[in-house]
Amino acid sequence: MQTAKEHKRLLAPFLPDKWNIRLLETGLSPWTLKKSHSRQIAVLMSGGVDSSTAAHLLKEQGWNVMGVTMSIPVSCRVAPRGCCGADAALVCCDIGIPHYFIDVAQAFEQLIIQPFRQSYAKGETPNPCIDCNSLLKFSLVWDFLEGKFGITYLATGHYARVLKTDGRARLATAKDRLKDQSYFLYGIAADRLDRFVLPLGEFDKQQVRSIATRLNLSVAEKPESMELCFAGEGDYRLALSGDQADKCGDITDMQGNKISSHKGISNYTLGQRRGVGFAGGKPLYVGRIDARTNTIALGTRDEVSSRIISANCINVLLPDELAPAGRLFGKIRSYGDARPCKIIGVSRTEITVEFDESQFAPCPGQRLVLYDETDNIVAGGTIFTPAK
Repeated sequence: MQTAKEHKRLLAPFLPDKWNIRLLETGLSPWTLKKSHSRQIAVLMSGGVDSSTAAHLLKEQGWNVMGVTMSIPVSCRVAPRGCCGADAALVCCDIGIPHYFIDVAQAFEQLIIQPFRQSYAKGETPNPCIDCNSLLKFSLVWDFLEGKFGITYLATGHYARVLKTDGRARLATAKDRLKDQSYFLYGIAADRLDRFVLPLGEFDKQQVRSIATRLNLSVAEKPESMELCFAGEGDYRLALSGDQADKCGDITDMQGNKISSHKGISNYTLGQRRGVGFAGGKPLYVGRIDARTNTIALGTRDEVSSRIISANCINVLLPDELAPAGRLFGKIRSYGDARPCKIIGVSRTEITVEFDESQFAPCPGQRLVLYDETDNIVAGGTIFTPAK
């Protein structure tokens, strides 16, 4: 089981200086200390309506607010698009707070993009947004801001809540369950939760847009971003190298019998049905991806589902609730409700749970996130297939 102290120790190699993280020049008024340290806060801003509204709400609540946008690389050739950071800077100008860009290009390339490509090459389905939160936003960038400005509080525009009860901070689902984004945040170190602020946790999307409209924010009607930021908000395959995307191989059934050919394992994810290149007369889904043999296997829904799921690289937020035979609720994807499950194995590095009902196509590389009965996150980790 990974404690908060161990979590920080594992991230120790990711020091800001090592990754050449640096502050870029700002065209707005520079940051100045105006109140006590307990009311200084940095808001990570993407240029969208959520983070923009979050920044304004915090200012209204009396925080001394700084807007921060990460400058990241785009890993492929895409059609020109507007700069989201420019939108964030304009919003900060409108609401009267300083804004800075932070260059995290080197760290982003090595900690997010390269592992993303490597995961697809191994037949896994990575979640770079979670990695970005855990390794960059809630670690390197937060450390940088604290060292540079003395700011110890961080906020984002995610839809989730930090609830403080019995002297302990807990990361919980948003009030709007359909918009809840707590799944993406489980990797934050437990000892930072009491300084993590989520202003939108009590709102739904329509309310947020209404607030932004009332405030005349320029991004009030800006569409939501649905794709990978480093792929130019296009298809994730654009960020994969040619060898990974184009190496053809065999498609088999779940028993190993060849039935067709595929166009590169990086183009497939577990549970995929459309675009697999084979029509078997009944619904078939990608049920196995084997990078060693460069094959994918198709199976029925039952064949690609499982009740028992394991995760490693775990981060524990509520260790007292992570006990063998304990009953929790698990999610293996960001969408949908958490489902009842039982802990059947737990160690310092791994968790194994058994769901009451089979879960469709658990994907190695994706995340298992566990909640208690009051919607607080207990722990989370990376799904893997145990060696047989």
